[in-house]
Amino acid sequence: MTLDTSDKVIGDAIGDAVVLLDGTGAAVGTAPKSSVHGVDTALHLAFSCHVLDSSGRMLVTRRALGKATWPGVWTNSFCGHPQPAEPVMSAVHRRAAYELGIRISDVQLELPLFRYRATDASGIVENEICPVYVARTDDVPLPHPHEVMDFAWVLPSALGASIRLTPWAFSPWLVMQAQLLSLLGGSPQASDGDYLNTGLSQP
Repeated sequence: MTLDTSDKVIGDAIGDAVVLLDGTGAAVGTAPKSSVHGVDTALHLAFSCHVLDSSGRMLVTRRALGKATWPGVWTNSFCGHPQPAEPVMSAVHRRAAYELGIRISDVQLELPLFRYRATDASGIVENEICPVYVARTDDVPLPHPHEVMDFAWVLPSALGASIRLTPWAFSPWLVMQAQLLSLLGGSPQASDGDYLNTGLSQP
């Protein structure tokens, strides 16, 4: 079963702000999402989610060509930014409906301390503390065309192998997450540079 996302396009855009963070993960303010991402992006709160179906396949998506960063690149199921005062878990469910038209269940926090900084070929920087979730769905995705241009269901082991062989074909945050998620053949104990634990308390 899919969700009708026609009424979620406006609703998701209202109050489209991000939560700014200091180096310890404490909130220090807010800013419009459109103004945050640039060549000197401030550290802010986000999240990533990996979605599995009932047969254990993982949903990967290709970012729409109109995205400001990494357009057309394959990545995890979906990402997003919690609104000010919005619980991260609520934001995860909201973005699943908005981006993919799906309802998710059994949402588990896998990497509460994930953090990364990466620069797109255009020079725009992502700089996020980004807890990583794994969830499940039995819905058929109905992607929002402004967010997702294509999707596929793949075995996690095959995705992990592809990421290790051709990391340049995927978003940098997916490449880093794959090194930490056991589901993708990574090790939770792995750490290196941009994704060291930061001391952020669990959302």
